[in-house]
Amino acid sequence: MTALTPTLQAQPADLVLNHVSLGYGETVIVRDVHGKFTEGTMTAIVGPNGAGKSTLLKGLLGLLRPLRGTVESRHPRSALGYLAQASEIEPQFPVRVEDFVAVGLWARIGGLRAVGRTLARRVDEAIVAVGLQDQASHWIGELSGGQFQRMRFARLLAQDPSVILLDEPFSGVDEPTVLTLLQLIHAWHAQGRTVIAVLHDRQLVRTHFPQTLVLAERVLAWGDTRSALDAQELVGARA
Repeated sequence: MTALTPTLQAQPADLVLNHVSLGYGETVIVRDVHGKFTEGTMTAIVGPNGAGKSTLLKGLLGLLRPLRGTVESRHPRSALGYLAQASEIEPQFPVRVEDFVAVGLWARIGGLRAVGRTLARRVDEAIVAVGLQDQASHWIGELSGGQFQRMRFARLLAQDPSVILLDEPFSGVDEPTVLTLLQLIHAWHAQGRTVIAVLHDRQLVRTHFPQTLVLAERVLAWGDTRSALDAQELVGARA
């Protein structure tokens, strides 16, 4: 089946992949991905387990060097916000919620400068935006799964990135938290930021994400969500 090509838009491209292959050692996980994420687009990445979705995000972020091809970004690394899978974070690390969220300011203040009044207000506002104002001084290990994910989104809010990459942002959280996080994602989109999210819930993708990239080592489809998911069904590559 011929892959759908990404819709070309007038906006500049935030991230461009030029026939990119990614992997570890001699093992290729993602092969020959070619296309772009234009500014202000909201794209879901879907595909079966082991399809290379998380690997692709790491390639976009520059955390993984391409085995072949190139990834181009018109933003510095500090302008890219990344939410890794929750399993990659140690919940018992001895840090308070407000300090965890303040890490989002690192690109602005580095590791030595103090958080000034203006930036401290940004941290407070981010915590309020996700509904954790009553837990701001709590240890992160005291949070529920949903609260933990809200806190991680608050850190992205404090960072204020131009491009947001989310790896399974709704995994293991309750429905109220999913709704809160979706509101934040839509707010980012409305502000003209680029959002790219690895997701498994096809109905959620259809309802909330205008663009979809279907990946199964190679790109099977990339474009309008309805067309891309319909193409996915044709080849039987279900998320």
